[in-house]
Amino acid sequence: MDVFELIKTRRSVFPAQFSDRAIKESDIEIILEAANWAPSHKKTEPWRFKIMRGETLERLGEHFAMTYVAITSEEKFSVFKKNKVEKNPTKAQAVIAICMQRDSKERVPEWEEIAATAMAVQNLWLMAHSLGIGGYWSSPSLKDHMTEFLNLSEGEKCLGFFYLGYEGEPQNHTAIRGPISEKISWM
Repeated sequence: MDVFELIKTRRSVFPAQFSDRAIKESDIEIILEAANWAPSHKKTEPWRFKIMRGETLERLGEHFAMTYVAITSEEKFSVFKKNKVEKNPTKAQAVIAICMQRDSKERVPEWEEIAATAMAVQNLWLMAHSLGIGGYWSSPSLKDHMTEFLNLSEGEKCLGFFYLGYEGEPQNHTAIRGPISEKISWM
């Protein structure tokens, strides 16, 4: 598949859609190597990835559930949501914590470090798609409560979680985009 077709056909595949087919560690390594080739201003390479598989996915789900209970007001609390955040990690074959390590010299604005990390995730996502592996980037408010669980370094921030798995029942992934002509201005 050529690059443009890969870009156009990439879609979110959610944990509920994953099969139990295992992902080879070597495929995860290829996916992460693709991420590593993202551009970054001043070559700061701010992306950091923490890969969770197996029993760690259960611990992640438990941490999500405990955190959800701790930070959610009584009025907003939902047993359904608590159960969902607890079980979603175990539906994936791997969950990658997407982290950004701030340049200690702060040579570039923080938003550029976040943008570079997002570009690394796009590379990761496209490579996963090219291998037939589905993915989904989740950025729940729980991400702001992961410092200890993920053993984040000083200046490191969790930007979300990338769920990986093979799609079970194929879904209709037809996407629609408005015309680019409505989003550009020639100057």
